[in-house]
Amino acid sequence: MGRLGFTKMHGLGNDFMVIDAVRQDVRVTPEIVRRLADRHRGVGFDQLLLVEATTRPDADFRYRIFNADGGEVEQCGNGARCFARFVFDQGLTQKREMRVETRKGVIAPRLEENGEVTVDMGVPRFAPAEIPFLRAAEALLHPLEVGGVHVEISVVSLGNPHAVQVVPDIETAPVIEQGSLIESHPCFPERINAGFMQVVDRHTIRLRVFERGAGETLACGTGACAAAVTGIRRKLLDSPVRVITRGGELAIAWTPGATVRMTGPAATVFTGDIEL
Repeated sequence: MGRLGFTKMHGLGNDFMVIDAVRQDVRVTPEIVRRLADRHRGVGFDQLLLVEATTRPDADFRYRIFNADGGEVEQCGNGARCFARFVFDQGLTQKREMRVETRKGVIAPRLEENGEVTVDMGVPRFAPAEIPFLRAAEALLHPLEVGGVHVEISVVSLGNPHAVQVVPDIETAPVIEQGSLIESHPCFPERINAGFMQVVDRHTIRLRVFERGAGETLACGTGACAAAVTGIRRKLLDSPVRVITRGGELAIAWTPGATVRMTGPAATVFTGDIEL
C-alpha cells in the first residue's frame, strides 16, 4: 500500500481514522488496525472507518468499521455521521442525503444545513437470536449475573448489539468494573456493548457506554439509540430524547415500530498520511 492518506475525525469525542478506499488501494488486517490504533506509536482512534465502493444498486457507498482491537463490527452511529461528512467534504458525492451499505443493511445519513448529520439507523431488533443473546424468549428486562452481582438489562440491536441498564447516578455507575464483564459474558457469543443510563427527565438521559473492543468511549451513537429505545419501551422516556454523553449531546427520535433517527455533530480534526 505504501503511503496511506487518512482523515482524523470525531463525533462527540468518539474518534476515528477515516480512509478513502475508493481512490486508494487499501488492505487492512487486524494487526495493521491495532498498530494504527496505538495512541503512542500510531494515529490513535476508537474505530477505523473504511469508505468503499458498493455493488448494491440501492446504496451509494459501502461502510466498514474496525474496532481498536482489530475486530470488524457491524455498525457505529457516531462513525456513520463522520462517514457522511467525510464523503461530502472529500467530493466523493454531492448528495446531502445518501444510502450507505453496512454489514447489517443500509443506513441513510443526511447532512443538515446547520452542519449536523441525521442518520436513519433502521428498526431496532429485540429478539435474542438477532442480538445474539443466549436466552429463549424476548423480554423487556433480562436478569444477568455479573461478577456476583445481579443486574437487569434490556437487549437491543441497532445493527450491533447493546445491553442497557438503568443506574441511579452515572458518575458512580460501575462502568469499568461491569462493562468488560458484560461485554464478554458467555450469554453474548459475539460480545456486546454495555450501556449505563441515568434518567434525568422524560426527555433527557445521561449515558456512558463500554464498547466491545474499545472500552469506555466519550460517546457511542448506537449506544445512545439503544438507551433511548430502551427507555421509551420501558415507559421511562418520551421521544425525542436528549442523550448527554461525556463527549456531548445527541438527539434521538423513535416511535415503536418505526426507524430510529439520530442527530448530532461530526468534526474533522486533521488530515495526514502514514507509511505502512
